[in-house]
Amino acid sequence: MKALLALVTALTISFNLAAADSAPAKAELISVRKIWDQAPHNAFTDLIRYKNEWFCVFREGQGHVSPDGKLRVLRSRDGDTWNPAALVTSTEGDLRDAKITITPDGELMLSGAVALPQPSPIKHRSLAWFSRDGSTWSEPSVIGDTNQWLWRTTWHKGTAYSVGYDTIGEKFVRLYSSKDGRKFDTLVPRLFEEGYPNESSIVFLPNDTALCLLRRDGNPGSGKLGLAKPPYTAWDWKDLGVKIGGPHMLRLPDGRLVAGVRLYDGKVRTSLVWIDESTAKLTEFLPLPSGGDSSYAGLVLEDGLLWVSYYSSHEGKTSIYLAKVRLPAK
Repeated sequence: MKALLALVTALTISFNLAAADSAPAKAELISVRKIWDQAPHNAFTDLIRYKNEWFCVFREGQGHVSPDGKLRVLRSRDGDTWNPAALVTSTEGDLRDAKITITPDGELMLSGAVALPQPSPIKHRSLAWFSRDGSTWSEPSVIGDTNQWLWRTTWHKGTAYSVGYDTIGEKFVRLYSSKDGRKFDTLVPRLFEEGYPNESSIVFLPNDTALCLLRRDGNPGSGKLGLAKPPYTAWDWKDLGVKIGGPHMLRLPDGRLVAGVRLYDGKVRTSLVWIDESTAKLTEFLPLPSGGDSSYAGLVLEDGLLWVSYYSSHEGKTSIYLAKVRLPAK
C-alpha cells in the first residue's frame, strides 16, 4: 500500500511539473507608481528615452475637457525621480493629447492639438514643437490641415507618418507624411471612413510593411488593424472585434506586437494586449491598476523591460502613472 501511494505521489508531482513547464509564461508587473498629480486633471500621456534621460509628456487642465489645457514635460535620470522640464502653453486655446518622438536629426518632437474657443470655423489645429534638451522648445509649427487632428507621429527611414482625423463632422481619417516634421502633406486623403475612426498608432515591420491600429467610436465601434506596403497608398483592414481607446502599438525585437489600450468590456481599464497581425486578434495579458478616466499609454522597451506611462482616476484624482513590466519570452 505504501509503495502504491508513493507511486501515485511521484506521478502526481511529475504531472504537475510537466503542466507547469507547458503553461505559458505570464507578464510580470515589476512596479507601478504615481509620478505626477499636481494639476486638477492630469492625463493623455506619452513616454520616450532621449539622451540617457526619460521624458514623460501629458496634458494638465481643470478637467478632461476644459479651456485651459497645457502640455507638461517631465524628465528623469532613473525613472524614479521626476522633475518638471517644461510647460508648453498656447494663447489660442486648449492644448491636448501630447505625443513625443525623436526626429532623424536627433531633435525631440512634441505634438498635440489646440482646441479653439467656439463658435469658430476652426475647431482644432495640430501643432508641433522641437527641442534638443527637453526644456527649451521652439515656437509651434502648424502641421496638417485645419480641423484634422494628427494624433501620433511615427518615423520610418527618414519620413514621418501621421494619421489625422476629422473633427468637424465628416468621420474619416487621413494619412499624412513629412520629411521634417514641420510640414505634413496628404498621402491618402481618406484612409478609412466607417464607424467614426480617430486615434491611431503605426508601426513598421522589417520588410517596410506598415501596420495601423485604429480606434472607432461610431457604429460599428470595434477597432481596426490596417496593413499596407510601400508607398502606403493601398490599405487592407481587418476588424479586431472589440472596442479600444487610446491605442499605442510597439513591435518587439522578436516580432511580437504589444499595445496599450483602453478596454470597455465590463470594467473600463487600461491594459496591455497582444496583437496578432495575421488574424487581427487582440489578446489581453496584463490589466494595469486603473479605472474610471484612464488610458493613453506611452510605451518604451528598455533593458528588457516594457516601460508604460498612462493616466488613471482609480485612486480618486486623475493622475499620471508609470509601470515597469517584464514580458514573457516568446
